[in-house]
Amino acid sequence: MATQILATKLYAPVPRPGVVQRPRLIDRLKERLRGKLTLLSAPAGFGKTTLVTEWINADERPVGWLSLDEADSDLVRFLSYFVAALQTIAPQIGTNITNLLGSPQPPAETLLTTLLNDIAAIPGDFVFVLDDYHVLDSQVVNAALTFLIDNQPANMHLVITTREDPRLPLARLRARGELTELRASDLHFTLDEAAEFLNHAMGLAISPDDVAALEARTEGWIAGLQLAAISMQGQQDTTEFIKSFTGSHHFVLDYLVEEVLSRQPPHIHDFLLKTSILDRMCGPLCDAVLQDDGYSAEETLEGVRQANLFLVPLDNERRWYRYHHLFGDLLRKRLRQTAIVDSDELHIRASRWYEDNDFEIEAFQHAAAANDVERAERIISGTSVPLYFRGVAHPILHWFESLPSEILNASPSLWITYAWTLMAAHQSTQIEHKLQSAEAVLSGVEQDARFRDLLGNIAAIRAMEAAIRYQADTIITQARRALDLLHRDNLYIRTVVTRALAIAYQFQGKRAAARETYQEAIAMSDATGNLFVNVLATTGLGIIQTSDNELYQAAQTYKRVLDLVVDPNQPITCASHLGLARIHYEWNDLEAAQVYGERGVRLAHQIESIDSAAGGEVFLARLQLAKGNVPGALNLLNEVEEIVHRRGFAKQIPSVAAVRVLLCLHQGDVTTAAQLAQAHNLPLSQARVHLAQGNPAEALVALGSYREQIAAETWPDERLKVLVLLALAHHQDEELDEAITVISEALASAAPGGFVRTFIDEGQPMRTLLSEAAARGVIPEYTRKLLDAFPVEHRSSQPVSAQPLIEALSDRELEILALVAEGLSNREISERLFLALSTVKGHNRNIFDKLQVKRRTEAVARARKLGLI
Repeated sequence: MATQILATKLYAPVPRPGVVQRPRLIDRLKERLRGKLTLLSAPAGFGKTTLVTEWINADERPVGWLSLDEADSDLVRFLSYFVAALQTIAPQIGTNITNLLGSPQPPAETLLTTLLNDIAAIPGDFVFVLDDYHVLDSQVVNAALTFLIDNQPANMHLVITTREDPRLPLARLRARGELTELRASDLHFTLDEAAEFLNHAMGLAISPDDVAALEARTEGWIAGLQLAAISMQGQQDTTEFIKSFTGSHHFVLDYLVEEVLSRQPPHIHDFLLKTSILDRMCGPLCDAVLQDDGYSAEETLEGVRQANLFLVPLDNERRWYRYHHLFGDLLRKRLRQTAIVDSDELHIRASRWYEDNDFEIEAFQHAAAANDVERAERIISGTSVPLYFRGVAHPILHWFESLPSEILNASPSLWITYAWTLMAAHQSTQIEHKLQSAEAVLSGVEQDARFRDLLGNIAAIRAMEAAIRYQADTIITQARRALDLLHRDNLYIRTVVTRALAIAYQFQGKRAAARETYQEAIAMSDATGNLFVNVLATTGLGIIQTSDNELYQAAQTYKRVLDLVVDPNQPITCASHLGLARIHYEWNDLEAAQVYGERGVRLAHQIESIDSAAGGEVFLARLQLAKGNVPGALNLLNEVEEIVHRRGFAKQIPSVAAVRVLLCLHQGDVTTAAQLAQAHNLPLSQARVHLAQGNPAEALVALGSYREQIAAETWPDERLKVLVLLALAHHQDEELDEAITVISEALASAAPGGFVRTFIDEGQPMRTLLSEAAARGVIPEYTRKLLDAFPVEHRSSQPVSAQPLIEALSDRELEILALVAEGLSNREISERLFLALSTVKGHNRNIFDKLQVKRRTEAVARARKLGLI
């Protein structure tokens, strides 16, 4: 579920009448628009926001505006509002990132890359303002903004207003000339500006000497001047008043606020203090907080605005306002000091109003401020998607950290919600402690339906943690326990847990169980509108279908994923693109495979936490080998192998080794291939090595053992690979009838999925065997399709002597061929080279296949024609 957007955060404050024009500063801002960032950094009350508002109103560029508050410290919430602000400029953008922002744990770099692509797509130059950046307390948001600035498209100029310097790479930007800075020394009023403000904007008539004295006392501090001006209205002796206060800003403020408040009518005084608990306010909200039928809050707000009492309009309709931050802080301080009303009760009233109007985040914040733990926890849990999965994890964590242990221990659900929030914030190291604390409290609780649901939540969290660590047995144990205990109405958590259970079955190779569970998770996510789980579960189903040789069904499933997310360039679709790449490769559509594969790898690289990119690059290396680009395949494989070992992607090591074996065999380096296949316990690769060595009997032994293993697991993809190699081994061992029987079984298994590359990647030996199968009428249409798919040099349409060599002879094969040319028999060759007779015969068969001949004399003639001997 997407973050509920409070529209007033997206609009620049409406300029007040009589604002002092500051052309000297506006010109400085305009001069440096080609840089990346403009920073206005100064303490409260120096007119930062007012200046930026004046500047953007005088400029023709479109402006996106975001007024920040503490809750925006959560990255998902920050980016949700960032996108919403961008949409005020370009409504058409944002679809690429909205679905990701609504997911439980969206990867940060994925979000940021998608956001940058959206920004780059906005036509024309624009300005984007982040107002009050100092309220954020999040290294994650700082890092995200740093990434955005480092990669910022040229069409955007960023403006930040803040009371303190943000933790951004300011020194680097400054050194590159990409930073414009305005600080307190730049922003304070000059003597002329102070005179214009006091005598024209504030309607006073004070002498130049008094202006100079007041400007000196406040050091040009605009908020101090404004408070002083309000206090002086009605004063008979302004000179004495100016002399009556001195000291730091803090003491000046206390004095001036006391002066301002003491001059207000009682109902205005009361209104200002009570509504100071609100970050933003409108008439109905103020009425709900005040609960006073004696006057209209909407009319009072207008009166306060007209009195210049630091009220800032937030929209053109003047429905929403906020107090100047400094003035609001001072009012809240005064409210605590006077204790004219229970501020907790005011916060509860505000919380109710926000909840009734579907602003659950603000409702939580006021419930937390009121110390109403029960209400805050209920709002966090939400009606469908928990609040911690909607971009508010960090504010919730701050609240939990503030709670004393006796409050947490009084309610086990608090500990559990604390743990869920830690998971949403990717702080897993503390989770188990919270769960154990919850279990300790639950040990003394009545075992009713709620008790069971709480235990189910604990198990669900442990299942999710185990999924991150690939611990299949633990996932299954905890997920089953969770589904048994969770209340049937707890659909969101049940859906998440069901998908985790499917992953565990997939890890274990239990494909039927994984398929059924993925389908269940898809149905549940369809029913609950859980798009994130729907995408992930549908992708998982496509992987299972591919493994079961259901290529056409899998392709449709992967395409459904692309339809679900609307934009196929979202990183969450990387596995579906790679799945389509592998399918199109198998269908011998190498160009489509290349497009899908490269796109999948590019998208996967944006997700730091998974190894899909590495798996995709292994596939691309295999694809280059199929295209005959051996150097390209080798370079890709070397690069990905280094990444796999450096990043610890253990799951990818066997697939890297398998492609390395293929490359070694292609280059005739059988020794290295044998070592790799043995070291990584790769039965299919070991069989290939035995065939390359001319040892079909050894290949049959290796394949027979593996065939028994996969028969128990019912793995159609591995079974097909075994059948293909078994057929080749029988054929090499001159067991033609058995070879035909096995290849017939392989063809029957492969035909429904349209497999092509599984056969033609085996080269000339497979072409020969398929020709024999075609001659015997084995699935003729499909077999002919496969024969036609072989590269031209593999076909018999040309005289053999006119065809180029389809595969290079290894060094050993060249050595044996030279001895054959000398007239040595197989036994004589075996004795000279200290090889088994069967090994020599195997090499001879390989030589004959590669030279496309059937006799020794033909082999010698063909080799001489090709210059091999």
